[in-house]
Amino acid sequence: MGDTRLPPVVLSDTERSTLEDWARRRSTAQGLAQRAQIVLACARGWNNTMVAARLGIERKTAARWRTRFLRDRLDGLADEPRPGVP
Repeated sequence: MGDTRLPPVVLSDTERSTLEDWARRRSTAQGLAQRAQIVLACARGWNNTMVAARLGIERKTAARWRTRFLRDRLDGLADEPRPGVP
């Protein structure tokens, strides 16, 4: 299913603390909270299929945020500007 060679997600203590805060804080935007949950699940060693099943999302969504986090760390979880939006 494409999950055979996933890069491990290893978090620093600061990253873990920040992600846990984002995931549980009520004032966090829903999308950011979900991305934090995805990365935390990946850090537990779950593959994208497991993350998707446990969080009720698509496997490609789990893969996208795992990849963005590995590339850009916490900054990769922020919303990117969308075309046509002022």
